[in-house]
Amino acid sequence: MSQIPPLLGDGHGRYRVHIVGNSGAGKSTLGVELASILDVPYISLDSLFWKPNWTPSTPEEFQAKVLKRLTEEEAGWVVDGNYGTRLGDVGTGRRTDVVWLDPPFLLYFPRLIVRTLQRLIGLKDNCAPGCGETLKNIFLSKENSILYWAITHHTIVRRRESENLQRWGVHTGGNMRRIGGWGAELKAWKQAVVAMVKGM
Repeated sequence: MSQIPPLLGDGHGRYRVHIVGNSGAGKSTLGVELASILDVPYISLDSLFWKPNWTPSTPEEFQAKVLKRLTEEEAGWVVDGNYGTRLGDVGTGRRTDVVWLDPPFLLYFPRLIVRTLQRLIGLKDNCAPGCGETLKNIFLSKENSILYWAITHHTIVRRRESENLQRWGVHTGGNMRRIGGWGAELKAWKQAVVAMVKGM
C-alpha cells in the first residue's frame, strides 16, 4: 500500500486546505504557516463572518463572501474556521484537504488566554476588523466570551470532528486527517509538507 501524502491536493499541484478545530486550537497560526509553505493565500473565515462591533453576517452574506474569495483563488488557498452550519455546502466541494487540529485542552487553553489578553491590550490583531475584546466579554459574558466558548465546546467539537473523521478520513479514502498530541505530531506533519513541496 502506498504511503498517504501529508496533503492530497487535486492531483495537479493545487491545494485547497480547510483547517478545523476548537477555538484556540491553533487554526490561524497553522493556517498562516501552511499558506506560506504552499505559497497560496490564507483566508480567515472569522474575518469574513464578523462585521465591526461583533455584528454577524447573515448566512446569505457570509456564503457570498466566502464563495467570492474561494473562487478568486483558483491556484489554491488555506482556510481556517468551523462555520459548517452557516456555510452549508459552500466550499466543501472545493477543498482538497481537511485538517482537524485536536491538541489537548491543557495545551491550547492557556495559549488562548494569553492570545485573548494580548488582543485586549492591543498587542495582537483582533480576529476581525472592528471586533475588539473587552473585559466584560472575556470574563462576564457566557454569550460573547471566547474562553467560555472554548471550555464548553471542547467536547462538542471533538465529538463532531471524530464523526466526520470516520466518514471522510484519509484512511477510508477521504480527505480529512487529525493532528493531535502535544506538538510533535504537528511538527512532523509540517516538515512532511515542506519536504513534499520541495519535491514538487
